Amino acid sequence: MAMLSRVAEHLYWMARYLERAENMARLITANGNLILDLPKDIRPGWDALIAITGSHERFYDRHTVTNENNVLRFLIGDDRGQGSILSALRFARENARTIRDIVPRELWEQINGLYLHASERLADGLSARRRFGYLQDTILGVQQIAGIGAGTMSHDAGYEFYRLGCNLERADMTTRILDVRYKDYELGTADAVKPFENILWTSVLKSLTAYQMYRRHRQAAVRRTEAVDFLMKDESFPRSVRFCVLEMEDSLRRLPRSEEPLKVLEPVDRLLRAFSPDAVTQKELHEFVDELQICLGHIHDSVSACYFEAPAGPDAARISRPRAA
Repeated sequence: MAMLSRVAEHLYWMARYLERAENMARLITANGNLILDLPKDIRPGWDALIAITGSHERFYDRHTVTNENNVLRFLIGDDRGQGSILSALRFARENARTIRDIVPRELWEQINGLYLHASERLADGLSARRRFGYLQDTILGVQQIAGIGAGTMSHDAGYEFYRLGCNLERADMTTRILDVRYKDYELGTADAVKPFENILWTSVLKSLTAYQMYRRHRQAAVRRTEAVDFLMKDESFPRSVRFCVLEMEDSLRRLPRSEEPLKVLEPVDRLLRAFSPDAVTQKELHEFVDELQICLGHIHDSVSACYFEAPAGPDAARISRPRAA
């Protein structure tokens, strides 16, 4: 069982950090496109990304101004913490390296190769002209790893921990994006912003690769209420909070001794089923997301207490990302 606990924790954190790197690449890409699409006086700027990742304290330890250059250096190439693309890939690689005898060789080689590629081409990621290609390579690289994992790993207990990590990280990022972006795009008091509501919420959907699926299932123009409802409650889109919760429940039911984590998961499911965004204010949504974030943290704590016996990899790889302000 000790071996299973060690391997399980490395698989769990490997998945979380890979998902984190992909989410960050998507978020930076979507924010860059949004800034190009909107008039200068209503652009959201780059500081919103620091809020989404909950990185205020660490960012201001290194920088004094939240301009494009500083924010992107921090979110793409900062290797002293755990919030950047490069550091997430490094932690994923470290966890994979520790269990090289367990995971398929092709999976380890792809993770190692993606980290080395991201490191060697970091200058491209920090260049305005070459940044998009760098971020797309990261996204496609992580997706390729996910495909290799699904297609070559035995779908046993270890794979369920891999799924748990991936879905918990996805749910975390979706709630963060909705909380911060909903605040940025509170439209009731700014007439100048109203004509751009479709562009604003299309950017939110695209940052989670949800735009096409939203249009397919909702068959309606992109609006704030419908977008929030889709990203919170849709049961078939892989990056909605509800879908991730259902996937975590399925993984836990396939694992032994999962009674306690399943009990911790129940409040999240109840919250999502009761949530209705039709008349929600920003304050109410922020309070709802706060509650969801606390529940997600409890899920992580419960899984750790139930299954993980010792730290996996670098100490920083065990620290949950702080809650966004």
